[in-house]
Amino acid sequence: MPKHLEQHYATRIGWLRAAVLGANDGILSTASLVVGVAAANAVRGNVFLAGVAGLVAGAMSMAAGEYVSVSSQSDTEKADLDRERRELKTDILTECQELAAIYVRRGLDPSIARQVAEQLMAHDALEAHARDELGISEIVIARPLQAALASAVTFSVGAALPLLIALISPSAHFIPVVAGGSLLCLGILGALAARVGGASVVVGAVRVALWGALAMAVTAAIGALFGTAV
Repeated sequence: MPKHLEQHYATRIGWLRAAVLGANDGILSTASLVVGVAAANAVRGNVFLAGVAGLVAGAMSMAAGEYVSVSSQSDTEKADLDRERRELKTDILTECQELAAIYVRRGLDPSIARQVAEQLMAHDALEAHARDELGISEIVIARPLQAALASAVTFSVGAALPLLIALISPSAHFIPVVAGGSLLCLGILGALAARVGGASVVVGAVRVALWGALAMAVTAAIGALFGTAV
């Protein structure tokens, strides 16, 4: 039998979501912070220090947030699987009927649905119920440590980009260069994420860039307001 080589975009959901979210937040939050502080007429060294502090704090926050969030999902999945194990031990006939009913609702003939349910349960009853009753599969199962690490690393990489741009930007055009360069990075990230996920590259790039421009405009306005007031 030939080896099945087909790959699906859904297999990338877990790590792709955390990676894109981390990198996007890294670029956007750090660039907005740098632009906002610079707009308040802070000296260049303080602007850069604020950006570095934002990188460290943001990476730790992303890691902690992803870990807590995905751990909660993992706890819920484990609780559902434990309950399913108990039900399979105490009333396997009802569980088989329940699984067969799911296949009937999906379009199978009742007799075929019964056969499918029996054969799948004979192979691995818990896996069959986890996948078809609970919607838990290897593709979407929660992995807290993986999500936390991916978020922290990608946030740091993303945040480093506007900091590098800020480091080489001329003082006379500091804010436009940092904002423009960061928006370019956001657009490229959005396009790459869309490409990996099988979506429209243009839509992905424009969507991320527009939100980035809005965030930087708001923080720049606030920074300028406080800078003037001070």
